[in-house]
Amino acid sequence: MRNMSDDHTHVQEFFTARAADWDSRFPDDGPAYAAAVAGLGLREGDRVLDAGCGTGRALPPLRTAVGPSGVVVGADLTPAMLQAAVRAGRDRDGHLLLADVTALPLRSRSLDAVFAAGLIAHLPHPADDLRELARVVRPGGVLSLFHPIGRAALAARQGRRITPDDLRAEPNLRPLLERSGWRMTSYVDEDARFLALAVRED
Repeated sequence: MRNMSDDHTHVQEFFTARAADWDSRFPDDGPAYAAAVAGLGLREGDRVLDAGCGTGRALPPLRTAVGPSGVVVGADLTPAMLQAAVRAGRDRDGHLLLADVTALPLRSRSLDAVFAAGLIAHLPHPADDLRELARVVRPGGVLSLFHPIGRAALAARQGRRITPDDLRAEPNLRPLLERSGWRMTSYVDEDARFLALAVRED
């Protein structure tokens, strides 16, 4: 049986310790976020979730994409990250929600898209947790798994090697998404970005 509190405590401790200077550590990521959001193909009036929104760096481009009639929600488990988002003024671009993305307080099929930056490495039970993201998206809706640095470059930055069991490797990610209600439509893993797009199956 999964111990949700242990999963949560680990993630919260990791991000609480980093929240205050998160944006200043990665000051040049803005254009990469904007380009990744553009890849979602959002339209005016769409409803989109930034899952694991952190300090909310995706919220301004998401708001621009869906316009004033759209709905933007940023959900994160770590209060300190959401507080940093408020300090940066990003709560003006979306509704901030203190919530676990593995058990969202959202209606089924209520969203057009989910944007998730750097999330998959922190999911305690990836297949179940991606299925929860699928639950809240309408059939034909889109999931974007993004990171502003590719797998190899990130591993080098962290002083480690990529292992064959890396969830973000295409041969691992594609079947994982399929088991979770998604069909991968594109996959990019280059030094400057990681971006996998998937469509919610019926």
